[in-house]
Amino acid sequence: MKAYSSFAALCLLATASMGSISATAASFGKTGEPVKMTVGFPCCYAATWSGYVVKEKELWKQHLPEGSEITYNIPIAGPPIVNGMLADKIQVGYLGDMPAIALTTKERVADVRLVATTALAKDQCNILLVREDAPEFAAPNEAVAWLQEKQIAVPRGSCGDHFASAIMKDSGVEPGSYLNQTIEVISSSFRAKKIDAASVWEPVASQLVNSGLARRAASGANFDMTDGAFIAMRQDLIESRPDVVRAWLEAELDAQLFMSDPQNAAEVVRIIHKNVPQFSEQDLHDALYRRYAENQGGNAERLVQPFTFTGEVRELLAKQTTFLHSIKGIAVSQMRPDAIYTDAADEVLAGRGLTAPVGRIEGVAQ
Repeated sequence: MKAYSSFAALCLLATASMGSISATAASFGKTGEPVKMTVGFPCCYAATWSGYVVKEKELWKQHLPEGSEITYNIPIAGPPIVNGMLADKIQVGYLGDMPAIALTTKERVADVRLVATTALAKDQCNILLVREDAPEFAAPNEAVAWLQEKQIAVPRGSCGDHFASAIMKDSGVEPGSYLNQTIEVISSSFRAKKIDAASVWEPVASQLVNSGLARRAASGANFDMTDGAFIAMRQDLIESRPDVVRAWLEAELDAQLFMSDPQNAAEVVRIIHKNVPQFSEQDLHDALYRRYAENQGGNAERLVQPFTFTGEVRELLAKQTTFLHSIKGIAVSQMRPDAIYTDAADEVLAGRGLTAPVGRIEGVAQ
């Protein structure tokens, strides 16, 4: 597969404009002093929504030094967060697995580490949608076989690309076209009936289903494929303010525990809708809490929250790194050994007497 202008390439856009110039370390003050920093998370990826809970419930105020100031940068997807972190305009970033991995490979521009896991899932990104008038499939493998010579769209270099290409390869399926399309173009292509299928993430998948433009046909739950999301921090912040790193992760842990309590589901949806009004509350609810039928890629567990870097998390990162390298999205086939900084997350868990995973979100049948 040749190199292309893609989701992965967009994540590396800052490299071209910034060369190998190291970012100037921001002044974060001394331990215990108020801190000013910017936190970024993509508006529209459900696996990162614990960030909205931290934001709206102001959980960080319970842990950061009094007088600290947090600014939020919330673009539609991960690449602007990658660029912002490389340029020292964002110090803490919530990212899906692909942009998170890509970010850690640019240490000559800025040293950024992964410090926590927000979620692992089998059907938050790994979702196959087919057009609304596609045949009714008795099982997901039938849907994959139907893709032979069909028009398939994915944001290339994304977790959706990894999922779609893997299940077709394993099934010996050759699509008629494998198109590189953004989420926005995929939506319009379904509406215009220009594509037969696509692989996208939540809440886009639920929105397309609820609008009658597409149907779920399979997910990672049917093929034992996992996706995930992470918190990245600049190394200059980690080095100069370990108290701030731990404090933010304390707030993140509060958010994950809050989300995993089913009694808080309605409030979580209201929090997300306040920040993502372009999706209906039903779309947002279904993205996190709806359990779809098994022949639609349904899974009892919509999301698990490891918080730290378990063996499963590390295995996911290794697989996704290999994929990104195979499509020339990054120059390395393995993450550098120090790309993962787990000390702070492990200390926070130990301080609370908790072990991974800290929570799970179970799907509710309609």
